Amino acid sequence: MSVLKPKFYSSVDQIESSCWQALGCGDNVYYTPEFLKTFEAANHDIEFNYIVVFRGDEPIAFANTQIVTIGIETITKNIKINPSLKNIINKIFRRSHIRVLFCGNIFLSGEYGTFLRHGEDKIEAFNALASAVSILSKKTKKLHAIFVKDFMEESLYITRLLEDYNYSAMHVEPNMIIHLDTEWQSFEDFKNDLKSKYRVKANKADSQSNSLKAKILDHNDILKYMDELQILYENTIANANFNAQILDLNTYSYLKSTYNEEFIVRGYFYDGHLVGFLSAMINGNNLDAHFIGLNYELNKRLAIYPRILNDYVRLGIEHQSRQINLGRTASEIKSTLGAIPEDLTCYIRLKRWLPNKIIQPFIKSVKIKTYRQHQPFKTKKEAISAS
Repeated sequence: MSVLKPKFYSSVDQIESSCWQALGCGDNVYYTPEFLKTFEAANHDIEFNYIVVFRGDEPIAFANTQIVTIGIETITKNIKINPSLKNIINKIFRRSHIRVLFCGNIFLSGEYGTFLRHGEDKIEAFNALASAVSILSKKTKKLHAIFVKDFMEESLYITRLLEDYNYSAMHVEPNMIIHLDTEWQSFEDFKNDLKSKYRVKANKADSQSNSLKAKILDHNDILKYMDELQILYENTIANANFNAQILDLNTYSYLKSTYNEEFIVRGYFYDGHLVGFLSAMINGNNLDAHFIGLNYELNKRLAIYPRILNDYVRLGIEHQSRQINLGRTASEIKSTLGAIPEDLTCYIRLKRWLPNKIIQPFIKSVKIKTYRQHQPFKTKKEAISAS
């Protein structure tokens, strides 16, 4: 059997089109060169690298990586550990920044970092990618840590081999998924299947946000409101549990010009001013929520965020999606619309052996925040399969 060998690229443009065709990853928009290029083109503070593993001349696996610089307090923010320990870590390292190599798309929540070609031995192919990431980390100067994200439960039998490379597994907040019933032809149909108190909650969000003017933003609109979109987005990530890097929303300009109606940005206006937005990508039969932005001073009075969640459901039904991925954070309120958790596991390793050994017990002590999982449907709609 041919030896597996990795090849490294610093730009999507360096990867030949025949390589993408041979990998057969084009059914998922997040593994296409067009999608990856939009992030590379707009985010100049990030060092992008791509790995393709070959068996002879045939590409059999792909990995997407980014190198970013993160402050210590960003890492410890809202992590559920002993408060005294958190304070000690923040004080000791308050002026420190670490360079992290992320394997996986840092701006997406989900399993979009590694692709294994259909029919390949998955463990062998993933092992070759893990080895390639290790090579890349050794070649990267002033690197402190490697973070491989985000794997669903069914992939863990493959990814646990990362522990042989001295990675530690860490659970992170789940993606919240709404599985859509094919009988739902409108938001009214969806609400009719909700228990009374949850239907009242959805109606209240629409009623309270009635003074908002919603508009799908085209490419020119995105350019026109770029500064406002960036501010609203940064408002939101400032309240997030963890955010490693700020996205340059010029990315949205590239995404819109590339994908047109398949990439959706909806703006919410109050008294002529942009006060919120949602973004989403149609990925095959799924609707994936991307970033949102809010004016928090108006959010409580105008119910901007609850309206955004309602509108994600509307968009999913409108586009006849099988499921809506609402992403991480705010799990409880998302569950009031029927979203159920999709558990995700990440792996982390410090570059140097001794600090990595020391930090492993700390990583094992990290716990994700708990929340109340609501059951809003009259019948067990949550169990509808997405397949």
